Amino acid sequence: MKNYLIIGASSGIGKAIAEQLAAEGHTVHATYNQKDVDSSPSINFHQLDVTTDFELDFLPEVLDGVIYCPGSINLKPFKRLKAEAFLEDLNLQVVGAIKVIQMAMPALSKSDQASIVLFSSVAVQSGFNFHSQVAVSKGAIEGLTKALAAEFAPSVRVNAIAPSLTDTPLAAKLLSTDQKREANALRHPLKRIGSADDIAQSALFLLSEKSSWITGQILHVDGGMSSIKM
Repeated sequence: MKNYLIIGASSGIGKAIAEQLAAEGHTVHATYNQKDVDSSPSINFHQLDVTTDFELDFLPEVLDGVIYCPGSINLKPFKRLKAEAFLEDLNLQVVGAIKVIQMAMPALSKSDQASIVLFSSVAVQSGFNFHSQVAVSKGAIEGLTKALAAEFAPSVRVNAIAPSLTDTPLAAKLLSTDQKREANALRHPLKRIGSADDIAQSALFLLSEKSSWITGQILHVDGGMSSIKM
C-alpha cells in the first residue's frame, strides 16, 4: 500500500479522491482549509491554508503521489475583473502548487513510482465567455505540468486533469436550479454533468502503475466538450 498527499480534500473532487484511495487500502495525508473534518484510520487530515506561509511537517518519509485540488470559479466579464483577482487566483492555484511540490519532492524521490496530479480546466483549450480568470491560472497549471514532467522524468510523473463543469460545492452557484443543471448538461456531448467520482477515477488512474508510461499530459475529462462539436 502507498502514501498519498491530497491538498484540498474536505469536499468535492479532493474528497472523492481521498475516499477512493482509502477504500483501496492506501494511507492518505489530506488537508482542509476552512471546513473542519475528522481524520479516520486511512485519512489523516491537517489544516492548511496554501495562500499563507506553511510547512508540511506531517509528511511521511516516502510519498507515492501528490494531488493538488484547490481552485476557484470566478466568472465575470473581463472589464469587471481587477488585476488583484488574477493574482489571488494564481497564488491559490499555481504558487500554492509550486510550494507543495517543492516541499514534497524529497519524499516523492524515495518512491519507486511517484506521480503528481494537478488540475486544469476545459476553459484553457476551449475559449468561453467570462472565463479569463479561470483560463489564466489553469493555463499556468498546464505549462507547469509539462515543464515539471520534463524536469522530473523518469523518477516522478506529472500530469493534469482538465474537467468541464463538475457537480461539486465549488460549482454550486452554476447548478443551483433544475433549469441550470439541464442547460449545462445539454452543452456536453454526453448530455450530463460530470461527478466528483468521474474525476476521482481519472486521478486514481494517473496515480497508479496502470499509467506508468504517461507523463506531461493534460487529460480531458469533460463529457466530450473540448473535442466534439454537435
